[in-house]
Amino acid sequence: MISRTKESGNLNPQLLAEALVNGIFAKDIAAVSKAITMVESTKPEHQEIANIIIEKCLSKKIDTVRIGITGVPGVGKSTFIERLGKLLTSKGNRLAVLTIDPSSNLTKGSILADKTRMQELVQDKNAFIRPSPSGDSLGGVARKTRESIILLEAAGYNIIIIETVGVGQSETAVHSMVDFFLLLKLAGAGDELQGIKRGIMEMADAIAINKADGDNIKRAKLAEVEFKRALHLFPPKENGWVPVVTSCSALQNQGLEELWSIIASYAEKTKESGHFRIKRQEQNKSWLKQHIETSLKMDFYTSPLVRKKLEILEEKVVNGSMSPFAAAQQLLQAYKNS
Repeated sequence: MISRTKESGNLNPQLLAEALVNGIFAKDIAAVSKAITMVESTKPEHQEIANIIIEKCLSKKIDTVRIGITGVPGVGKSTFIERLGKLLTSKGNRLAVLTIDPSSNLTKGSILADKTRMQELVQDKNAFIRPSPSGDSLGGVARKTRESIILLEAAGYNIIIIETVGVGQSETAVHSMVDFFLLLKLAGAGDELQGIKRGIMEMADAIAINKADGDNIKRAKLAEVEFKRALHLFPPKENGWVPVVTSCSALQNQGLEELWSIIASYAEKTKESGHFRIKRQEQNKSWLKQHIETSLKMDFYTSPLVRKKLEILEEKVVNGSMSPFAAAQQLLQAYKNS
């Protein structure tokens, strides 16, 4: 039973956290979902519980592979992830999919439609799909995705897929939290030119030309050649891996086995060389710094003194009697002195 404090009727944070952690270790999907909800919540009482859960889950280490998947809208990410996911679970893997859902800037609501697109995977007992609203976080990446990964791995999911909305700087953010980064492209839709972007091409560990079926097979093969040529323009990766370009058809279940072999080969080679571990360590350092920045920002805006002065100074900035820079300086000074 979950204990509540007598004074306020609120949940006892320590006991609730313990109950959820036990559920996570027991691979209870309801407990995993509830814990991720705590992680995603901005309520201080939920954050207290989430922090306890995360710390306890860090000790539960299993051998995992984190895969980031991106591509422009219409490239077929949902179908691709569902078919690849079914292939992976058929091999005895436990798969978790975190889909970063675009949120409305006006209503703060999100589409959360990926579960309806992945009907087969949703019903797979060895798969877990979690749509997360991106809110106003950089590049549409859910602010708490990193913490969710820790919980999912503690629950025994050995393969984690993170899908981006495929717009803005979301690719960069997802790249910073995965082991393998896959770029999905289309042939014959003007997508080839979009793909020749230095940043995204440098990040990709593999490029897959999706929808390589029917009349599109010839165009897909041509696109494959073009991307291979483009990759030669970039310097080799520090880990020695040479990015691979391949074609597939998620709809026809073709090329997915080969693609998984590429990912497995990457994991094997980088683990042997030590780069797999080094990359994870660098990501942990990055997560630390980003969490500090996020916490400072939240602490700043929730400070009673800052909130009081912000309202007054905002009015002065709006009517032009004070510059935004001077107002910001005053607010930062007030925060330091509080």
